[in-house]
Amino acid sequence: MANIKTNGIILSEHNLGDFDKMLTMLTPGLGKISCVAKGARRPNSSLLAGTQLFCFGEYVMFKGTSTYHINSCETIEIFYDLRNDLDKLKYAMHVLKIVQDVTEENQNCYRILQLLLNTLYTIANDEKDLDLILSIFKLRLLCILGFTPRIQKCISCNEENEVYKFSLRDNGFKCEACSKQDKSTISMSRSTQNAVIYTVTAPPKKLFSFNLKDEALEEFKLITKLYFNEKLEKEYKIEELF
Repeated sequence: MANIKTNGIILSEHNLGDFDKMLTMLTPGLGKISCVAKGARRPNSSLLAGTQLFCFGEYVMFKGTSTYHINSCETIEIFYDLRNDLDKLKYAMHVLKIVQDVTEENQNCYRILQLLLNTLYTIANDEKDLDLILSIFKLRLLCILGFTPRIQKCISCNEENEVYKFSLRDNGFKCEACSKQDKSTISMSRSTQNAVIYTVTAPPKKLFSFNLKDEALEEFKLITKLYFNEKLEKEYKIEELF
């Protein structure tokens, strides 16, 4: 069978037999795939490092009947620092779970993979508030999935000034007058409004280059949490690791 070479990141790993692993991997072109790594749990295996959770690498594999089989791998980033901080590890695993839920095989996942790598890198290497990182990730992911909020003006009357309400029902900003007829709106400050606009429009590499504090942070967290749960029709909660 012809070998396939692709970059990918390990979303989950499970023991298979005495020495093998069953992996879930996210790739840019193949989407989310299941992979078998023969002998990956042997101490001297060349696949040992590249088949760990969070590992991003280049993989050579072939497609079997129902799964892919990894022949070799070259690690690019293992996100080692995530394992040294339980809080960071918890948030990183939560992000992986979300990505697993929203991706499928044979899906173009380049933008989701790019967002995931940038998010994990920020969690691992930045001292930014973890809830802010998660909120930015969620809102940007919704944009990739087709739920980009309308942020240029009031979505009901086209008013461009004083649009400090976010409508969960109608997917975007509203002015004070229009929001009175929409019980799903959430008030936001100018800082929160700017944070939403920036998260929707920023270049991928600069996505996490802002901070919020106090009231604005709480507003941003609330908006992104409720909007995310509303659009994906599921309530996501960060679970304790132990």
